[in-house]
Amino acid sequence: MLTDPELLRALPVAVLITQQGVICTANEAGLALLEADDPGQLVGRPPSDFVHTLDKLRSSNRIHQASEPEQAGRPNKPSEFRIRTCKGNLKMVLISTVAVALDGAPALLMCAMDMTHQNEIQEQLRESEQTFRRLFETMQDVYYRTDAQGVVQHVGPGVRRVLGYEPQEIEGRTAESYYPQSSDRDAFKAAIMEKGEVSDFPGQMVRKDGAIIDISISSHALFDHNGAFAGVEGIYRDVTQRKNLERELQRLATTDMLTGMANRRAFLETAENTYQRASAQGTALTLLMLDLDHFKSINDRFGHLEGDRVLVEFARTVKLHLRASDTVGRLGGEEFGLLLPLTSPAEGAEVAARILDAVRALELTDSTGHSYRITTSMGLGALHPSDRSLRDLLDRADQALYLAKHRGRDQLATIGSETCSTPSSSAPH
Repeated sequence: MLTDPELLRALPVAVLITQQGVICTANEAGLALLEADDPGQLVGRPPSDFVHTLDKLRSSNRIHQASEPEQAGRPNKPSEFRIRTCKGNLKMVLISTVAVALDGAPALLMCAMDMTHQNEIQEQLRESEQTFRRLFETMQDVYYRTDAQGVVQHVGPGVRRVLGYEPQEIEGRTAESYYPQSSDRDAFKAAIMEKGEVSDFPGQMVRKDGAIIDISISSHALFDHNGAFAGVEGIYRDVTQRKNLERELQRLATTDMLTGMANRRAFLETAENTYQRASAQGTALTLLMLDLDHFKSINDRFGHLEGDRVLVEFARTVKLHLRASDTVGRLGGEEFGLLLPLTSPAEGAEVAARILDAVRALELTDSTGHSYRITTSMGLGALHPSDRSLRDLLDRADQALYLAKHRGRDQLATIGSETCSTPSSSAPH
């Protein structure tokens, strides 16, 4: 047990004593090493306050190692660390730590020697630190480190640009606080625990101003000296602009620019996925094929610009009668497809009837002020247990559409065993 404070003060080597994780005593050499004017600048602060960012985890692990019962009374092997003094100067020190008792309570005694002896070494350290600090301050990525509970221990200044927070506003809070959806954070944690690292992992975060941004995370798991999970360290960056561009390219690739509906390729891809799901689950699925009647004559009579306006008005009218789960697409020219999942033939026929009435009610006016009306023909196909592929369903709806035209247009037709029964309340339109 330490009982002679005079001896401690007289030691030529720097000595710091910590209890409960903070400095409680420092000798004269310790004050000089850390360039403290008085003990008050050190007492009550954790030693990690003076350890360089890149050495914090290694320093923490050595402190935990020295605190273990089997290590009691035996100093750990001296090791070099970069520290920053009270005056902001960078030093390289050699530190050894040993568990002791102070006033009958557990404590840690740290002995440190200044190894920054030569101007050349000091200059190299300064240049290295300046380079590190310059990169750290200007990098677009945000460096961060969390503990095992997800609490942010350190975050780089890039967070000001990315999230609009000062680093100290984030440190001490859980990383989950900045995720708009907990599922994003859960997926990230699961990937880290399974693989130990992730690269360009997608997610979203909420900025201080409330805006949601897309981020890309590259991180790795941290482990303590016993091999237990100790947290996560890595970087994340704002990729909102890239993601918006990707989303816009996806929209352009899957959308008919005139009507705003899905284009043929996107509609058929959705139809294939919906067909496979309905077949596997044994649920109802109805497909309507629509064709504007006498559309060629509209183009011939009023011109193609008026024909485009007709298509836009027709598309707007159809979409008014759909659920969020329904999919409508322009298959080409004046032909459209309407996919109704969880919908029986009878329910599909009711949807068709409403669309037929709504299209008939459209009153259009040409460039000369003359009004005219349009109609549409529709064919209905429903999923059969005997269907071998989506092609069977598409063919039935297409044949029904041909039949509706043959019968005089402006009507719905079905093929084979398609019947209309009492609508189910489970799939209202």
